[in-house]
Amino acid sequence: MKILVAGASGLIGRAATAALRADGHEVIRLVRRAALTPDELAWFPTAGEVPLEACRAADAVINLCGADLAARRWSTKRRNELRSSRIDATQTLAKIFDAPAGAGRPGVFVSASATGIYGDRGNLELTESSGPGNGFLADLCRDWEGAAMVATEAGARVVCLRFGIILSGQGGLLHRVAPFYKAGLGCPLGTGRQWMSWIDIEDAVGAIRFALSNAAVSGPVNVVAPSSVMNSGFTRALGRIFGHQLPMPVPRLMLRLLFGQIADEALLASTHVVPVKLVRSGYPFRYPNLEDALYQAFALEKTET
Repeated sequence: MKILVAGASGLIGRAATAALRADGHEVIRLVRRAALTPDELAWFPTAGEVPLEACRAADAVINLCGADLAARRWSTKRRNELRSSRIDATQTLAKIFDAPAGAGRPGVFVSASATGIYGDRGNLELTESSGPGNGFLADLCRDWEGAAMVATEAGARVVCLRFGIILSGQGGLLHRVAPFYKAGLGCPLGTGRQWMSWIDIEDAVGAIRFALSNAAVSGPVNVVAPSSVMNSGFTRALGRIFGHQLPMPVPRLMLRLLFGQIADEALLASTHVVPVKLVRSGYPFRYPNLEDALYQAFALEKTET
């Protein structure tokens, strides 16, 4: 297949591009500058500009665009940046599928989303049929998916991958928290009873490959491992790997003072997400167990006890 990838420089994008090329696909990266190599195409999503003719020669489009949600506090300006980086980009990519009658276009649009669409839902198990929650993240993800689903009007198969917390030693959450655990300063957040739905980077990429090749998969897909854990369980697993952690949690008030809205909607929110579509479709999870995924992410050898 000839596959366009937007957001190829991100954590998932780098891994997905390498895996797809290893599978034998031709991967073209959309870049926000002048193209420098034959495997690049320039586009400017904030201006709604994308090279339609060249892009319509592809078989599939993968959208992994989105500014880092946890890079800094969510001021009004930052919230607008987070929305623009996702929604403007997705709306621009959707133009590729709105081809004139008789013209070629890609057949599938695989677009990123996130489990943040469910909001803070306590212990409720959340499947793809569960409705959106409340809050900035939920609204952002709902609008993000809505921008992608426009491509269905042109007859494309659209898959919105609702990624959970990505476990990778190359970036994301683990890259941020590992130094604290190595220094013996890791601990639960708030009560520690909030559910965390996670996915190993290899399975995140595996879900993208699965969505591309499985014509029966469409609409929202929860990309999380079958075994969600509470924050307390997540931190215990990290503590076992690094040999120590603090016994006391970080108080909710301190997290709110440090991170503002990010604390309530990302660090303290409880989302117990279940990957119903992946399981029913027969996706073979490589890392369904949290501790195995953590050892893999940190490139450590697990010692049997």
